Amino acid sequence: MQELSNQLQELADRGFIRPSTSPWGAPVLFVTKKDGSFRMCIDYRELNKLTVKNRYPIPRIDDLFDQLQGLSVYSKIDLRSGYHQLRVRGEDIPKSAFRTRYGHYEFHVLSFGLTNAPDVFMDLINRVCKPYLDKFVIVFIDDIRIYSSNKEEHANHLRIILELLGKEKLYAKFSKCDFWIRTVQFLGHLMDSQGLHVDPAKIEVIKN
Repeated sequence: MQELSNQLQELADRGFIRPSTSPWGAPVLFVTKKDGSFRMCIDYRELNKLTVKNRYPIPRIDDLFDQLQGLSVYSKIDLRSGYHQLRVRGEDIPKSAFRTRYGHYEFHVLSFGLTNAPDVFMDLINRVCKPYLDKFVIVFIDDIRIYSSNKEEHANHLRIILELLGKEKLYAKFSKCDFWIRTVQFLGHLMDSQGLHVDPAKIEVIKN
């Protein structure tokens, strides 16, 4: 209960949620994160059944792998509260409502769990990075990878993308970013100058 109260307060303090009188009201559940802490999630399954789906095209995984492997230096960018950086249209805000022990709330930013959230977010990041897509940056849902042949190139590539994100007020969570790395993890695989490799951590999970 205390964890729920704390996370609701944090969302309210950051201006992401507000009290609601909406006829909608999805239930809340918690999932365990990698570090053992808990993340509050909204169960939007009923709302998602009624939502007109956004069929934004997802790039072919093999094409992304081809672009990333065999290069010398990479950076990984993770946007801070990525979905929460996008506002919901006013008429759709009541649909995001959820009910808790401590009250009825609604999001006026994009919430995790909404069926179109990944597509909308990927569309935004692709539009922001469009001039450089498939040249030295790729986007997959909320994963941004920058790749270069050498350090000099990478310094320029990194500056360009960070400036683009800053201009659009999309901010990185630096504790979850990796810069100037020789090997990059992406979709269960590792890429480096030698090519494509299966992530050993995934193999261990299967063994165990």
